[in-house]
Amino acid sequence: MESPAKKARTCSAVDEILKATSDSKKRTVLTKDIKTADPISQEGIDAAVAVMASGKLYRYNVKEAKDSPVSLVEVEVAKYTGHKYCVALNSCGSALYLMLLAAGVKEGDIVLTNAFTFVAVPSAVQHAGGKCVYVETAENYTMDLDDLKLKIAESGAKYLMISHMRGKVADMDEMKRICDEGGVMLLEDCAHSLGVLFGDGTAASKHTGHHGKACCISSQSYKMLNSGEGGFFLTDDGQMAAKVAVYAGAYEGLSAKHLAVPSKEEFGDLPYLLPNYSQRMNSVSAAMLRPQIHTLEQRVLKYNERYARVEKSISAHPNVLVPKQHKNVRICGDSIQFTLVGDVSDAQTKQFLKECIDHGLIVELFGAALNARNFVNWKFAPAGQPLPKTAAIISRTIDIRLPLTWADEDFDTLCNVVNESLHAVFGN
Repeated sequence: MESPAKKARTCSAVDEILKATSDSKKRTVLTKDIKTADPISQEGIDAAVAVMASGKLYRYNVKEAKDSPVSLVEVEVAKYTGHKYCVALNSCGSALYLMLLAAGVKEGDIVLTNAFTFVAVPSAVQHAGGKCVYVETAENYTMDLDDLKLKIAESGAKYLMISHMRGKVADMDEMKRICDEGGVMLLEDCAHSLGVLFGDGTAASKHTGHHGKACCISSQSYKMLNSGEGGFFLTDDGQMAAKVAVYAGAYEGLSAKHLAVPSKEEFGDLPYLLPNYSQRMNSVSAAMLRPQIHTLEQRVLKYNERYARVEKSISAHPNVLVPKQHKNVRICGDSIQFTLVGDVSDAQTKQFLKECIDHGLIVELFGAALNARNFVNWKFAPAGQPLPKTAAIISRTIDIRLPLTWADEDFDTLCNVVNESLHAVFGN
């Protein structure tokens, strides 16, 4: 008969085996919210409260331009990006719309744009009366330049509004050459590329938005500048800047209360020739934004350090491709995208998403049925022809935010969830 001591040892050994088996099945769980936005600094909060206390929320309710937080933030944004003129607006969607109008887009004009972008881009084209023709997507998520040449030739378009989706930037020197050769005006949607530089890595590198005639950036909550909603139109073209200021609501002689627009002579009779769409930024938004501009470079460096760590971890898996970006681009890694590659089925893609979500990591598939970045959902501006390359890429491409306020160990947890989910679906 087995002694009590021996029986206890045997039970203990069995318990250890069962515990080890149970532990081997445990999965990392992420408890932090991936949708966390950057908070407003105390300096920004204090400035916004001071504006509210004054009651002067309207941008033109000042004696002089230098007293307007909106006029001051326009100067500071223009200085950061290296543009001559800037007009602050109530959203980037408004900025895109007014940029198209100022460029000369009229009812029925064809505007080339990305097949892979956010719904606000075709919406702005439709708002301006234009008709979208979509350009295919390259493997690194930028516009396919070969298809761009083809679409210019086929469509006869005179406008291209390129969207630097998720901060991914094509060879802009070559894009500009293609547009110039085809007689196409290049406009840039830089909503996702604030802090992204294009050049050769030297002091000559410029902020995105300088290859086109004009560009727009965003200050929506999930961007590098956060005012909840907001946007900026930027250009070196005085006439376009004057038009956008008037369209936005600089009626009568109110352009005098701007600091980053051309002279009164450039405006001429525009306040009486153009409609006023009242799309101005308010002073509270500008006040909370101003301190953020001064920390942009510091935050870009922090984002990029973390991006490199996450990229190295998840790209080790054979079914993951994190595309390399153009050698002349300095990224701003506030999010990461990767494509599931190999013989990957729809079922496996859905299983991977479920594995991540079940363990606390909200990841998004660009090609998901309800995703606003899936071109098939733009019923108001449908594609006139198939886009097989874009469809294939977005059907397997995953999007993950990298919140600035997270600690380094939170990103270790994020990587563990991704890698464990990959292993659960694909093995390896």
